[in-house]
Amino acid sequence: MSGPCLAQAAPANAAASARTLPAASPARSVTSLSDGWRFQFGDAADSVTGAEFDDSQWQQVSLPHSWNRMGNYAPQRAPETDVRQGKGWYRLRLDKPALPKGKRAVLQFDGVGAIADLWVNGQHVGQHKGAFSRFRFDITDHLKPGEANIIVVRADNSKPEPGSSTEHVIPLGGDFFVHGGLYRGVSLIEVDAASIDLMDHGGPGIYVSTPSVTPEKAEVAVLTRLRNSGNKPRKLAVVARIGDADGRTVASATAPVRLAAGQASELTTPLALTNPRLWQGRADPYLYSVTVELREGSRVIDSVTEPLGVRSFAWDADKGFILNGKPMRLHGASRHQDWQDKGWALSAEDHATDMAIMAEMGVNTVRHAHYQHAQEWSDLADRNGMVVKAELPFVHQSAFDESLPAPELVANARAQLLELIRQNYNHPSIMLWSVGNEIDIGAAIMALMKGGKGAPAKSRDMLVELNALAKQEDPSRPTLYADCCEGTPSPLARPGAQVLNDVTDVVGLNRYFGWYYGQPQDLSRALTSLHVRYPDRAMTVTEYGAGGAFTQHTDNPLGGPVNANGRPHPEEFQAWVHEENWKALQKAPFLSASWIWNMFDFASTSREEGEAYDLNDKGLVSYDRKTRKDAFYFYKAQWSEEPVLYLTGRRYVDRAYPVVDVRAYSNAPRASLTVNGQAVGTVDCPDRICVWPGVRLRAGDNRVAASAERDGKALTDSVNWTAPDAAKGLHVRAGHLTGLTTSAGLRFGSDNFFTGGKASELRMGGRTKVAPSNVTGTSDPELYASYRHGAFTYDLPLPDGRWTVTLHMFEPETDAAKAAARSITVLANGKPVLSDFNPASAAGGSLKAVTRSFAVTTRDGLKLDFSGGGGGAIVSAMSVVPAG
Repeated sequence: MSGPCLAQAAPANAAASARTLPAASPARSVTSLSDGWRFQFGDAADSVTGAEFDDSQWQQVSLPHSWNRMGNYAPQRAPETDVRQGKGWYRLRLDKPALPKGKRAVLQFDGVGAIADLWVNGQHVGQHKGAFSRFRFDITDHLKPGEANIIVVRADNSKPEPGSSTEHVIPLGGDFFVHGGLYRGVSLIEVDAASIDLMDHGGPGIYVSTPSVTPEKAEVAVLTRLRNSGNKPRKLAVVARIGDADGRTVASATAPVRLAAGQASELTTPLALTNPRLWQGRADPYLYSVTVELREGSRVIDSVTEPLGVRSFAWDADKGFILNGKPMRLHGASRHQDWQDKGWALSAEDHATDMAIMAEMGVNTVRHAHYQHAQEWSDLADRNGMVVKAELPFVHQSAFDESLPAPELVANARAQLLELIRQNYNHPSIMLWSVGNEIDIGAAIMALMKGGKGAPAKSRDMLVELNALAKQEDPSRPTLYADCCEGTPSPLARPGAQVLNDVTDVVGLNRYFGWYYGQPQDLSRALTSLHVRYPDRAMTVTEYGAGGAFTQHTDNPLGGPVNANGRPHPEEFQAWVHEENWKALQKAPFLSASWIWNMFDFASTSREEGEAYDLNDKGLVSYDRKTRKDAFYFYKAQWSEEPVLYLTGRRYVDRAYPVVDVRAYSNAPRASLTVNGQAVGTVDCPDRICVWPGVRLRAGDNRVAASAERDGKALTDSVNWTAPDAAKGLHVRAGHLTGLTTSAGLRFGSDNFFTGGKASELRMGGRTKVAPSNVTGTSDPELYASYRHGAFTYDLPLPDGRWTVTLHMFEPETDAAKAAARSITVLANGKPVLSDFNPASAAGGSLKAVTRSFAVTTRDGLKLDFSGGGGGAIVSAMSVVPAG
């Protein structure tokens, strides 16, 4: 299928570029058609496909190209955003001399978003439905030899909905945007009329398998599909050759073949390698090559070369993933293919950058989310030793309501699955076919928005059919389905939902404990429970993670609830979720693989969250690939062989408190810290996390530096922070992950220094919005938007001295009896300062702000103990300032 892409300016030349890509043989030429295109979005006259149509006012573009751009780090959508969905037109003048006798001309499209229609010289050649895979059209009979030929392509990424052009094209929905345009390359292939088949669902025409692999011998089978498009029978020979990494032939075989006119045929050539060098993942991704030549006498008339990685693998329910007979724990990340300001129109260099970043972090497996990725990317995975889960874009839903999937949709999914498998069959890195992802979640979301009304999705039969097709096409690789909800406390886990985890060979679990629901430590119990339920299936965690902003910070990730679908998304909270989830994953020895969601921030027009708009911010790296978040270095310390020492919180420069817990990620056994040149101490780094608690900063600028040693290499890192003057006191916003500045200019930090109690839930006014505080009687209602309640203690790290403490409170209960029952008692360093206090009585009603102040004298800090009856104590904020 074909897919979306992004817009780039192009040279102004009117004719197609004659730049020729490296040909597989002298008999097959491949010419890039990247330049000379004209583009216009929207409706076009009926004459648009003809030679006389005037496109001189259209935009000049080069490929790859898309009209869509979206995603920015700001609370509003950027002015340059382009989220148009519909039809975009492309025209190219192709000056082509007459084809040599016996040759065919084939146009290859590497990806068009999402439906492509092709006209050549005004004649409609064909249509392709699907945004992600390669497809080809034979245009020989439509060309005018020696004349200017007009190539016209209509790319359509209309929003899928009933009655739309894309209503039967997967995906019907999902948390990503299908970009429109010719977002991957287009090329013209000239090939003999008798050739290795170019019309086999966009595949290479040769398919290499290894039926048996031992250290002494690898049996190799090469299936070659052939096609004779000519009008005469041909007597030919197929020569299959295996070359080593230096190009030396290490095995070969020849077989005769006779092709009748108009005939398609296939044959399998057995080969063998003695003492093969195995493809060993990241440790040694050794690649052979397989070349198949089609010969007529001594003349080579066609040739194709594909990679060969010799390996055996298995997915075991108890032992996990096994490569070449040895268990290997797979840890990695998912990757979407879009870049800031480029969308889906990526260059080879962009793909290489992404792979280098993932390799730097130490991943050994990559999930292709949620569709077929570019061949350049899969080539990189082969060469870098990544184990890959390749995916069909059957995501989110199978119908727009509670109906069964339409037959046309099922047919389109089958076609896209055939293309996925045929086009990627020879990549040794690919070891799983994913045939679906959260296909029932769309119906669950719709029901949730309707107050729980509506039947669960009816997607199982379609999943069963696609799974059977994948097994038929490629019995050598197992299948996987990625499930959202079974056994979770998510509101999307609906009663009566179809069971889907028993369909495929491998169970995939998208689990967001600590983010959308539950606590991170709940993950290990959930995995164990499902392992018991599906004891014969290998298990993977296909998604886990949290959002993270570069400009939003917290002093304590336990200080309050996160607004997962909105704002804020403190960077430190994301890192904490990953730290705790990774601990939980380590407690599941049966787990085969886990993939972080996601490696890079990516575009999604359903998102307004963190600091961003039109972005899913769960990436560990920024949308432009320039900045790595703290969590990136947590995993680098876990997985990379490179020595790592990284101080976290480096973007939280202007600190709210003069006392901080300093943290670092390191794969060194211990690390030392200095602040402003003064030694703080040396600590061990369990779980590769080093913590120096309660470090005091001076007022103003501070230089915080860490040092360690790993494998004889000295490691250093440093950050610069500014801190408030400790002598001026502390201001704490209770129950909230971030601080605020009041109308009087007083800065309150996020909730910190507490033990016990519970933070209030956020006041959700919509999917992504937090309702304003409804507390009255104050000029700063947001100071009362959160609170800590129950029995709890604050240990405030104050200098010795005399202080005035002000507690900000209100009564959240609107039930009069419950409000009247509350009583609050506060002890300051063991002495009562507030007894049997009722905030509703003192304020004159519920949801009204009230304060109480008292004087204290401190030595070694201030301990405030909160207790009470009728729902417990409650506090929204605390101010401690020097006594007058």
